[in-house]
Amino acid sequence: MSFPRTTVGGVSLPRMLIGTNWLAGWSHRSPAADKMIKNLHAEPKSIVDVLQVYLDNGIDALMGPMGRVPAIDKAVKQAEDKTGKKIIIIDTPIVNVSDSAEARAEALATFKRSKSLDSTFCLIHHSSVEELVDKNARKIKRLDDYTKMIRDCGMLPGLSAHMPELVTYSDENGYDVETYIQIYNCLGFLMQIEIETIASIIHNAKKPVMTIKPMAAGRCTPYVGLNFAWATLRDCDMVTVGAHLPDEVHENIEISRAFFERRYPDLEKRASPNMNQSAFGS
Repeated sequence: MSFPRTTVGGVSLPRMLIGTNWLAGWSHRSPAADKMIKNLHAEPKSIVDVLQVYLDNGIDALMGPMGRVPAIDKAVKQAEDKTGKKIIIIDTPIVNVSDSAEARAEALATFKRSKSLDSTFCLIHHSSVEELVDKNARKIKRLDDYTKMIRDCGMLPGLSAHMPELVTYSDENGYDVETYIQIYNCLGFLMQIEIETIASIIHNAKKPVMTIKPMAAGRCTPYVGLNFAWATLRDCDMVTVGAHLPDEVHENIEISRAFFERRYPDLEKRASPNMNQSAFGS
């Protein structure tokens, strides 16, 4: 089955990207939730089951810091072998951006490792690139050094831009990037400024934007979070959607398809001790 697509740096991508926080154990909820995720997905098989639902629905691009959770790396290859479909990897590596020869060598090694993991896109992790930001000069110092390394390694560069200024500064200075990651959700969760301003930055960005945390790490329902995201983004932009279980993937995809088809999603009613309530509808 197909899913709406966009193009980034000449590469066709689904507008829904596969998120990895709820496969890796980074819940943004609690240590107990992190532990629950890690226990369920300690081995690749359960992750493969999740990935297969995405792939069966034409969603074939995955975002995350590859190489940090071996079960995910193995699951990607196993899912590809099982389905015969290639997964486009959007890596977000943590990079040593200190201004020294040793640090640059380490950064290059990081990018080479990213390429060895078959990444198509390499977006420097926000915690690294934010160390280079000069707000007074409205510049990202030495960014061109790293984007050139990424290009030389055979990948497409981008920025994980939790700090919204990164998008503005990059566009102003014409840095060599193909896309941005930006937090965007209807609750403003983890967003550094108000929702309307982030929406404006995304709509004025010169490159497609990969948004993340559409459901505010479980703080709003998929119906609310996904409909908000799809309704307020450009046709070129993407929404990164993670899931803990295959059934969650099915629900997220059905909600999204219903939005694009302008209909109500075909979902089961939520469970209740008493399902015979008129408020639940017919």
